[in-house]
Amino acid sequence: MIITVTMNPAIDKTADLEHFEHGGLNRLSNVLIDAGGKGINVSKTIRELGGKTIATGFIGGSGGVLIEKALSELGIQADFVVIKNEIRTNLKVVEPNGLVTELNESGPIISENELDELTEKLVSYAKEDTLFIFAGSIPNGVDTTIYKTLIEKVKEKGAKVFLDADGELFINAIEAKPDIIKPNRLEIEKYFKLDYRADEKELLNMGNKLLEKGIHMVTISLGQMGALFLTKDKKLKCPGLKVEAHSTVGAGDAMVAALAYGLDLGLDLEKCVKLSMAASAGAVTTKGTKPPKKALVDELIGKVEVIQL
Repeated sequence: MIITVTMNPAIDKTADLEHFEHGGLNRLSNVLIDAGGKGINVSKTIRELGGKTIATGFIGGSGGVLIEKALSELGIQADFVVIKNEIRTNLKVVEPNGLVTELNESGPIISENELDELTEKLVSYAKEDTLFIFAGSIPNGVDTTIYKTLIEKVKEKGAKVFLDADGELFINAIEAKPDIIKPNRLEIEKYFKLDYRADEKELLNMGNKLLEKGIHMVTISLGQMGALFLTKDKKLKCPGLKVEAHSTVGAGDAMVAALAYGLDLGLDLEKCVKLSMAASAGAVTTKGTKPPKKALVDELIGKVEVIQL
């Protein structure tokens, strides 16, 4: 069973912009509205691939109603904590060259009681066959140690954890030894306090150091250059796939979703890696934060190259 945790969901508005006029009038076109937040995006992709999840976290206000309605229409089970404040709305502006400018709100204030309610809910789901995905930012009023605290609590019940976060959230959560992590190049460089662009050898070395901390799998996203997948026994490299891209929005979430789905199915590592690379590439061809179609992912799987390192 896969549980996606979105503590800071959003109504995502994605729009095309012919040319960004800084300080002037900008007219948007092709405006799309989606239920968003990294964990929710993961649930949407897993559903498209044929899997099931339970989506949880916080929702509130009219935006929360829209998210529950959208997930229901997609056939995704939702079990959120309803808060008294309105969730955020994010705007993602896509230019013709694929450049994406994101204008994200910080999110609502969360009370101690609301946080306690979510904690109890997550612990109630935690079992040995449960995979939690903690993804994305946290709202106001929540300490950056929250992922660390929650990971420790669910792991005490035997559950496994996939972490996709950055900054202080990532740094603190690593101490709780999540089973799988997916930093991108910049995030792992920041974690190791590098002030320059690391080469592949250095990235592998940093990934191995994280494995030594008790993490079972480290996936390092390299954007259009592909990704590295490290476990104690295997080190794999996948070059990026060439597709007709619209924007990179949602590509990382699709990678997390497909990798988690494959692992939950019990697929071997190489099949999981191919699925995740295909889903990630497929996601850059979609508009908004919509998941890639399963037919496209199935087509792209055959194009994924897996290199043993």
